[in-house]
Amino acid sequence: MTAVARIIDWPADPADDCPLALWSAVSIARATNGAANADFQVSGVEIDSRDVLPGDLFFALKGEATDGHRFLESAFARGAAAAVVDRPVAFPHVLVSDTAAALEALAAAARARSGARIVGVTGSVGKTGVKEAIFAALDRSGGGPGGYGAHRSVKSYNNHVGVPLSLARMPSRSSFGVFEIGMNHAGEIAALTRQVRPHVAVVTTIAPAHIEMLGSEEAIADAKAEIFEGLEPGGVAVIPADSPHFARLKARAERHAGTVVGFGRAAHADVRLLDAISAANGGSLVTVDMGDRRLCYTVAAPGDHWVMNSLAVMAAVRAAGGDPGAAGVALAEMEGMAGRGARIEITAADGGRALVIDESYNANPASMRATLAQLGRTAARRRIAVLGAMKELGGHAPGFHAALAGPLAEAHVDFAILVGDEMQALADELGKSGAGVLGKPFRFAHCRNPAEAQQVLADFGVGSGDAILVKGSNSVGLGVLVAALTAKEG
Repeated sequence: MTAVARIIDWPADPADDCPLALWSAVSIARATNGAANADFQVSGVEIDSRDVLPGDLFFALKGEATDGHRFLESAFARGAAAAVVDRPVAFPHVLVSDTAAALEALAAAARARSGARIVGVTGSVGKTGVKEAIFAALDRSGGGPGGYGAHRSVKSYNNHVGVPLSLARMPSRSSFGVFEIGMNHAGEIAALTRQVRPHVAVVTTIAPAHIEMLGSEEAIADAKAEIFEGLEPGGVAVIPADSPHFARLKARAERHAGTVVGFGRAAHADVRLLDAISAANGGSLVTVDMGDRRLCYTVAAPGDHWVMNSLAVMAAVRAAGGDPGAAGVALAEMEGMAGRGARIEITAADGGRALVIDESYNANPASMRATLAQLGRTAARRRIAVLGAMKELGGHAPGFHAALAGPLAEAHVDFAILVGDEMQALADELGKSGAGVLGKPFRFAHCRNPAEAQQVLADFGVGSGDAILVKGSNSVGLGVLVAALTAKEG
């Protein structure tokens, strides 16, 4: 056979027929039932004019407080190639009757044209980190048969806007897609998972986050289990085997999944932890039984909760057709994300080095306990905990906040700064006689806001060898304190 004949006979890859541009004017108009006023192509999709990059498609969404059409000039000044609008404008655009509905329609078109293996991730704790780890593992797996890599939702884009936006951004050539799915109320995940239509649905854990809206952990488990309702035929459900709600989750999963995979320490776990020992870098060396094989790998992120997260990652990667070996490499390289476990060395007042643990993005009772336990295992001259209020706990809030006194003592915290009204219950508990170690009064301060907390911390003084944990619900705003602490570090 001649060289020319070999080229002609080269195996065809279906992805070769996919467009290189993310969307064209014709494909957007067809998907949204809109009308394009010009011919164009776009390389991205954005809903915030401040984040527009050259080549993006800007959706002019209407919110409760503002209208995206007001920011069209700003979006095009930043390089937008076109916009989706509900009224004619003097820019390249697709005219639709409802821009929010158009975003969902474009998301549906992205999902329909994709041949990717899709993973959906939800849970009370750890879903963003697990989503990122699964993405890194699948991207390292070589992109599947077509070799075109993985796509995922960025940040915590997991709600009724973030999920369709993330889907609309998925390139047609992607081999894998990983999407985070969140909720505040029952029924929300059911709607979102039917948009994502995952082949693999992961529940990381069940904990009393959003208990104010749902009333009980059982109701939370039922709400998280809605993710199974969107599974593609023969799909895989990945659930925590150690959870007291395992049987409940399994029963719900079996209605929709072809296979249910449990992960954890329990004897009935399909992906079962055999051993986990501390690694030199502060992470863990993990050995896991996957049924037909055993794997040993390193998890760079510290804490027992990340050991458990890694089992969920391994189960999901295998179910999606990825390489568990690549997953091990990804877990060994993953560092904490900003607001979700990032560890940053700073220069202390005495010229030495101190450690800031940034957990400022989210907090609930389970993640608070896990993070405080990890602080207790962190080598430090002094341990300082800046703890913001945990939101969405309703009438359970005082009890859950007061219950943090035990984990604080067990972590041998030298000084605690409590931020927010809800922390009054913990302040009261710590103020009781004997609340500290061996009856020694516990050192703490209760502040109304992050600015007060920043001043209290400055007065206390951060010294060489100190470890400072900053954790709270995002709405408390402790990210500004982390930014102040780390501002001088390059």
